[in-house]
Amino acid sequence: MARILMAALVALAMTGCASNVVTDYNSAVVFGDYSSWAFAPGAGNSSFVSLDGNRVQNAVERELNSKSLRKVAEPEADLLVSWQIVEEDRLQQSGVGLGFGFGTGNFGWGLSAPPPVREVKEGKLVVELVDKSTEEVVWRAASRRYLNENQSPETRRKLVDEVVAEMFTKYPPGMD
Repeated sequence: MARILMAALVALAMTGCASNVVTDYNSAVVFGDYSSWAFAPGAGNSSFVSLDGNRVQNAVERELNSKSLRKVAEPEADLLVSWQIVEEDRLQQSGVGLGFGFGTGNFGWGLSAPPPVREVKEGKLVVELVDKSTEEVVWRAASRRYLNENQSPETRRKLVDEVVAEMFTKYPPGMD
């Protein structure tokens, strides 16, 4: 019994350590040289800012301000912030499977059907910081958590805030 309890605690601890974001960066860049930023033209890949786009921009602005980076007009910026919500189709199981069986002793037969599966469209957030002078991506973060159409506006705002905050805990790189 003690072994099972210990294994469960270790599994729970490891689950808690799993990150909801993945980051990558150019290790040759001195991130302390950047002091200003602006959203890249076309950030969000749309001609207008969507509801989720507003949520993302507000969260990014809050996080970069907390890093002592100034928001300036695009021509004056050291970094350009590009972001997009990458749409993905995912399979989602709903409900439970059905099954029945019969037998006696150590022998028996069974038949079961898997739970129904449906395809849902979800979006994962990707944020990139681009060095304006070289026009190269110097830092990138991608979420492992997804927005979907079934979430309420408040749930979506909370999710965007949490994901963006976690992304920027890893900026500048090497500070964790």
